Amino acid sequence: MNKGDINAFNKLFDLYSSKLYHFSLGYLKSREDSEEVVQDIFCKLWDNRKLIKENHDFKAYLFTIAFNYIKKHFRSKAVINRYMDYTSGTQKSFMEDDVNYPSLKSLVDDLVEKMPEKRRAVFIKSRFEGKSNSDISEELNISKSTVENHLNLALRFLRDNIEKENLTMALFFSLFIQ
Repeated sequence: MNKGDINAFNKLFDLYSSKLYHFSLGYLKSREDSEEVVQDIFCKLWDNRKLIKENHDFKAYLFTIAFNYIKKHFRSKAVINRYMDYTSGTQKSFMEDDVNYPSLKSLVDDLVEKMPEKRRAVFIKSRFEGKSNSDISEELNISKSTVENHLNLALRFLRDNIEKENLTMALFFSLFIQ
């Protein structure tokens, strides 16, 4: 596909568009927004086809793009809604209800440090370094399913502990960190 083969692109679209749509719909709860995300992803994919590396996990690449579009969608809606509240006089300060990001980062860092060594290493490589499960598997010499298990347990641990701290932080975490 990175050579401009439209048939290969169409096959990828047929294979992944429905999955990406349902993934997006699960977060966005809007058919129109989910369709727009899928369309944007495949436009970006076509525009950047020459940059796609053949030996990487393509499915993970696509879903990472989708997740980033979803995060962008939520951020833009939040800013628009807060601005509308501000201009209508229902909110005193445009920045008043912001999440305390340094506090959240500190909490997440503390929780990551409490994880078992291997789980912490897998989580950091995945979420902070942006490595794929396959790359982590090779680098740490463990199976891909072990990497996935460590990630699931790490995310559950973080989610459970953040929910105890603060509902706003839990919402932020669920939208932007997972």
